[in-house]
Parts: sequence; structure tokens; C-alpha cells
Amino acid sequence: MGSHHQGNQHFGLGEGRNHDLFRANNVLPIVSASGVLARSGRGPVTARHALATVAGIDERVVLASPLSEAPVLITAEQVNQRDLSALQSWAELGPQALLERSGQLELQFTWPRQADDPRELSEIPELRLWSLRADAIYPWLPLVLERSGGQLTRHVAMQLPHGFSRTEGIRFAPEALELWMTHRLFQLDAWGQRHGLSCRRNLEQMAAVLGFELDAGFWEGLS
Repeated sequence: MGSHHQGNQHFGLGEGRNHDLFRANNVLPIVSASGVLARSGRGPVTARHALATVAGIDERVVLASPLSEAPVLITAEQVNQRDLSALQSWAELGPQALLERSGQLELQFTWPRQADDPRELSEIPELRLWSLRADAIYPWLPLVLERSGGQLTRHVAMQLPHGFSRTEGIRFAPEALELWMTHRLFQLDAWGQRHGLSCRRNLEQMAAVLGFELDAGFWEGLS
């Protein structure tokens, strides 16, 4: 798989070399159990599409998109206490307001690191625990996270097993990514419907960033 790992191994919390650098040369050759969540191209299992814009980025510097909200700062103390108060203003938004801000939330971790620390943020166990809790408490988080600059993919890397190749970028375990994506599509579609909202177009855009193309029949039969 590259210089660090062979194959799609399982990397536990805080283990492995889980760098957050991305390339768009390849996409996910995955067909889901539903038969309608399919790959959007060919090649080995890697991050794709708009993620090429963050190839080589140093995560210590988070660049704000001019179209996005101001970055939300997450301090080391909040991380250590798994304190989600930095997201409170977003949590207080209604479903319609959250949907209107789809793809706009940027998280900036102010985590202290030595200058020679080679780890990326998704390698740090404390940050992964914070992200796992945030994802559990606020399941709408992937919907509102910024996409083209790599925030969404970094968040997913906090949640799932993945490896890294310096030539091909991040590589998710295909089954894990497929299950996560399918589950989140169902979950957020139901969330939108409970509030009288249609967020399927936004969900399709979210899926595309992670390498999935939804067949027209994916939503059939879902009330």
C-alpha cells in the first residue's frame, strides 16, 4: 500500500501512521450491500475528488474558506476533558439553519505539539476521542463540516481505520467506509425528514467527497 502499510489493515485508536494528506488520483471501488451506493471511478481504495486541494497541507494551519463560518477553536483543555462546548452555538441552531450551513463548519484544534512531532491530527488519540464523542452527540456534524479543504475527510479519518501511502494518500478500509457512509446517509435522511426537510442533495455531495456516487434508486422506498 505504500511506504507505511501493506493492504487495508485495521488501525486502532491512536495506532499506526494515520496521516491526513490526500490525493485524488484514485477513488473507491466499492459496491454497497444495497447495490446502489457505488464507486465514482476506478482504482485502489483512497480518498478522492476535492481532497486533492489539501495534498501536502500541514494540519497545524487551518485555512478558512471565504464562504465558510469562522473556524471553531478547540482548545487542548477541551480536548482532554472531551468538552464539546465549542460546538454549543452550532448545537443551538435549528435543523433548517444547520442545513443552510451545510459544508461550512471548520474545526481548528489548538493542540500543543513539538516542532519535530511528525504526527497529523488524526494520529493523536486524544483528538480522536474528542472527535468520536462529538460525532456521537451531534450526528449532523458530517453534514455541516467543510468539504473541499479536507475537514470532512479528516473527521472521517478520526472515526475509521485507515492507512497512509505517501504516493497515494489516505486509504480507508473499504468495508468500514462503506458501512459508515451508508449508515450516515440513512441517519441524516431520517433526521431531515423528521424536521420536514430534504437534505438528500447535500448528502449526495457529502458522499461524493468520500468517493461515492449514489444511484438514482438509492432513496427509493425510503419514506
